[in-house]
Amino acid sequence: MNLDDASNVLTPSQLNTLARDLLEGTFPLIWVEGELGNVSRPSSGHLYFVLKDERAQVRCAMFKPKSSWLKFVPREGVHVLARGRLTLYEARGEYQLVLDHMEEAGEGALRRAFEEMKAKLAAEGLFDSDRKRPLPHFARRIGVITSPSGAAVRDVLSVLARRFPLVEAEVLPVQVQGAAAAAQLVSMLQRAAASGRYDVLLLTRGGGSLEDLWSFNDERLARAIAAAPIPVVSAVGHETDFSLSDFAADLRAPTPSVAAELLVPSRDDLARRLRALDARLHNLQAQRLRAAMQRTDRAALRLNALRPRARLDALCRRQEEALRRLASAWQRRLERERARVRHADAVLRAAHPQRRIVRLRERLAAVSSRPQATIVRRLGNEMLRLRGLARSLEAVSPLATVARGYTILRHPDGRVVRSVLDAVPGDRLEARLADGTLPLQVVKTT
Repeated sequence: MNLDDASNVLTPSQLNTLARDLLEGTFPLIWVEGELGNVSRPSSGHLYFVLKDERAQVRCAMFKPKSSWLKFVPREGVHVLARGRLTLYEARGEYQLVLDHMEEAGEGALRRAFEEMKAKLAAEGLFDSDRKRPLPHFARRIGVITSPSGAAVRDVLSVLARRFPLVEAEVLPVQVQGAAAAAQLVSMLQRAAASGRYDVLLLTRGGGSLEDLWSFNDERLARAIAAAPIPVVSAVGHETDFSLSDFAADLRAPTPSVAAELLVPSRDDLARRLRALDARLHNLQAQRLRAAMQRTDRAALRLNALRPRARLDALCRRQEEALRRLASAWQRRLERERARVRHADAVLRAAHPQRRIVRLRERLAAVSSRPQATIVRRLGNEMLRLRGLARSLEAVSPLATVARGYTILRHPDGRVVRSVLDAVPGDRLEARLADGTLPLQVVKTT
């Protein structure tokens, strides 16, 4: 045995941890079908057993509370279908299945068929909420499609009679279990919907196993419910039971009794509502009567006011009031005009020519000495500026360069000759000197 690389040596716990990670990462959620064995449920509420067939077995655990939700009693020899994840119990180095769902194997096949059909119809949009129709507020006649001898029909009729005795409920008898049940349900639903006799249809039965309720998972029934021209309510089984008819119906009720309560209003609630509306009506009538009486009183007062003597007295009072307002208005206007005259007199006095001449003489005396000083100062500044400009111009003038003995060669059109390449033999040029110009002719260039 080679122990040179000590990092390759694992402890049992490290090995089991690696094995557990490998198992959990390799195997997704899986389904296993087999026979129960060594079933035990300790006080903790967890469930431990093995799943076995003719050749092998695997340890399984189902922890609380999932183990308490089972719809059957786990016991030796029961054939089941289980779903869970594969893991490894590190303390013992034993791999096992930790389950989150388990059902008897026969029901499991039906459950898979149910899920497949549900997914198919959902993909077609058969269960979409936007195609659901609202229930009528006050249904006059309800068709109850169910077994006439079951407990469900008794519960429905009892609730309808208690809540709203005015509604007509007709039992449309069909089989709700067995090979012929689905066809009868479809036929009765289509005939009842096409008759135009009912405002709403209730499809219902009592609880049972998935196999007992299977006729309500028929594809033809789901499509007939979706195609019905009137609303359909489905109440199949108990609250935890679901069928395809529940998803296809316009409303799913958890139990037949609840469905009956949803279909009709309570007569007690209606009575309270009617009493409230009656009280509101009486209040509105009383308010309108009071308003009419007030209008009558005002009309009587206006009629009394329209008598000739009363009208004359009223006109005299209006005349006197108008004269008072007129006198007051003339007085206010006279005061305003007097104030304007006083203000105009003050303005004229302030603008008298003699006063203006005095002020102008004072201003003239103040400014007479300013122009000469300003002109002298301005001329001095401009002379300094001109001298500076002359020096700057002389520094950059080409004439200054010519005065030092240089010359400027130009073509007759004024272009300056800067290189021998700017002239060719025979060209006539002008040479600018400090005291004049000389005409030249190019003989040759080198």
